[in-house]
Amino acid sequence: MQAIIKPAAVAGTITAPASKSVMQRTCAAALLSGGTTVIHNYGKSDDDKAALQIICDLGATVTYVDDHTLEIAGDGSTDTPPAIPRLDCGESGLSVRMFTPVAARAAHEITIEGKGSLTSRPMDFFDEVLPLLGVSVSSNEGKLPVRVKGPLLPQDITIDGSLSSQFLTGLLFVYAASGASDVSITVDSLSSRGYIDLTLQVMEAFGMNVPRNEDYRVFRFLPADIPSSAGRRRDISIEGDWSGAAFLMVAGAIAGHVTVEGLDVFSVQADKKILEALQDCGCRLSIQADRIEVSRRPLKAFHFNATGCPDLFPPLVALAAYCEGASVIEGVHRLQHKESNRALTLQEEFGKLGIEIVLQDDLMIIPGGKVCGGRVSAHHDHRIAMACAVAALGADEPVTIDGADAINKSYPDFYNHLAALGVPVQTI
Repeated sequence: MQAIIKPAAVAGTITAPASKSVMQRTCAAALLSGGTTVIHNYGKSDDDKAALQIICDLGATVTYVDDHTLEIAGDGSTDTPPAIPRLDCGESGLSVRMFTPVAARAAHEITIEGKGSLTSRPMDFFDEVLPLLGVSVSSNEGKLPVRVKGPLLPQDITIDGSLSSQFLTGLLFVYAASGASDVSITVDSLSSRGYIDLTLQVMEAFGMNVPRNEDYRVFRFLPADIPSSAGRRRDISIEGDWSGAAFLMVAGAIAGHVTVEGLDVFSVQADKKILEALQDCGCRLSIQADRIEVSRRPLKAFHFNATGCPDLFPPLVALAAYCEGASVIEGVHRLQHKESNRALTLQEEFGKLGIEIVLQDDLMIIPGGKVCGGRVSAHHDHRIAMACAVAALGADEPVTIDGADAINKSYPDFYNHLAALGVPVQTI
């Protein structure tokens, strides 16, 4: 699909999409905790759909109540073999990293698959770690598909957390669901601590045995009396997504006035840090309990460390393109194993729009300047598509985005929301 975005001023109010980070973790917790979970404001992205299908394949039942509510019924077990012993993670990195340990609880072999760029992303972690927990593992030279056969037996273990915190998320869920006690997971060089805070928050909401967090270095599971969840019913509302909302806020900062509702200002989502960059660049920013308002003013260059929130690189690059001077973003090493190598992709595609990005060690340097129209590629990356669309708002000519439907991975309503803000959007 192509999207043609014409330059325009923006004005209006948008409700942020449901957070897929929260939605996918909620799916895992609902499966593992058992009982009935009623989810309000459920996510509808491709990644959310993948997570829902996975828990169905692992024995949960999903019932759609209406367009905003669904119910998940699970018994907390993965003992029943799936009808088809394969789990399709689509293009969701979180799903494959979180649900592979969950699948490894079963005593029968399960194959975990994916598609697109996910098939080329490193999964060596499973080959190295799961055998230490009694799981038989085979992979395609450290990539998908991965075959696992348990049952996984929690015990003291040390893992490398530098590539992604998502591997740890899967282990934390499984240790808790397996009744782990007097065992710990030690983590070296943990990345994205905010996402682990999110995992622990979801575990607590489901009454799971939350490990003691010892400075993000050791996660210690202590003896706990966890009541049975059989027959239990819980209501969970999925909070708004700061990752997707960041693009809307940047749109307001560079092209008019945008109000975003549905966000929790007390959220532990890592991408809430977008507020720091917006404050630093000098836009007009109003933070209230039920809404965030962002308006255009002359923008100045900013320096931002995105090591713990690498998904903010794309919207921050669009923001920096309209700032006076050169902005600097730290944490480039976190971009290599995303849907694309985002450092190189941002450099290539924004270069087509007249913004010559410089990569220097772990820094990305973005000179503000005149944004030109042109034709760019999303590289099958949802955040690249959205960044280019937002950058088009103040360009001198329209921007055509090839592969624009990549947004369905996380924010399927994105172009509709831009149109609601007054942006001429044409999709072909």
